[in-house]
Amino acid sequence: MTDQAALAQSFHRLHVSGSPLLLPNPWDAGSARLLASIGFQALATTSSGHAATLGRLDGGVTRDEALEHAATIVSATDLPVSADLENCFADDPAGVAETVRLAVAVGLAGCSVEDFTGREDDPIYPIGAAAERVAAAAETAHAGPVRLVLTARAENYLHGRPDLDDMIGRLQAFQEAGADVLYAPGLTEARDIRRLVESVDLPVNVLALPGAPPVAELAELGVARISVGGAFSLVGIGAVAEAAREFLESGTYGFWGRAAEGIVDRDSAFG
Repeated sequence: MTDQAALAQSFHRLHVSGSPLLLPNPWDAGSARLLASIGFQALATTSSGHAATLGRLDGGVTRDEALEHAATIVSATDLPVSADLENCFADDPAGVAETVRLAVAVGLAGCSVEDFTGREDDPIYPIGAAAERVAAAAETAHAGPVRLVLTARAENYLHGRPDLDDMIGRLQAFQEAGADVLYAPGLTEARDIRRLVESVDLPVNVLALPGAPPVAELAELGVARISVGGAFSLVGIGAVAEAAREFLESGTYGFWGRAAEGIVDRDSAFG
């Protein structure tokens, strides 16, 4: 068995209902090594965090850029890495399958495919087309010696369509299409999360958002994975902006208090 295949198997086994995998989202090699040093068991890229490193908003990177970025994160750590590949940069199933094939080639243990079209005027693929795209992704992810862990995402709640019945129906269709993990970003109510978990047979990922239940409660609800999306990247951006404004507007150096903490963490992670 190759190292990549072993990492993919390990990543899959970490998804346990009631004992959720805490999956942080680094945005560059340094943040990947930092998060690995803190003790996380796996990592996932963040499309918004990656875009921010290029001075762009989420959705502003190309497939080649996303895959190159994923390869950078893979090379920075020995942990399993899953990639946020948005809608796999394609509308058609063949294009989705090609993106997943390339994801396998860069050494990933997992990747995701979502049903957001990228078009705000028509944001969500019809359920039939969305399921066909997941099926194409799953066939490719599971075809070779590396059985990539495929996460299928229903994006309704992030794009103005908070319909729980529709979201559950979509995730059930994605389950039938061959996904390994189901993800419904935007759910924050415990009763909705419980209903989703009880309506499917696969591990469920929840996005850690303000107002969402804490980790211990999500574990009781049967959640198998909790990720943070672009939140850690945004924390970094906010901290830098705060320090910069202090320097520019006040002419003081209070930011060195936080910088001193960063030195300790940096030296521990990179030394």
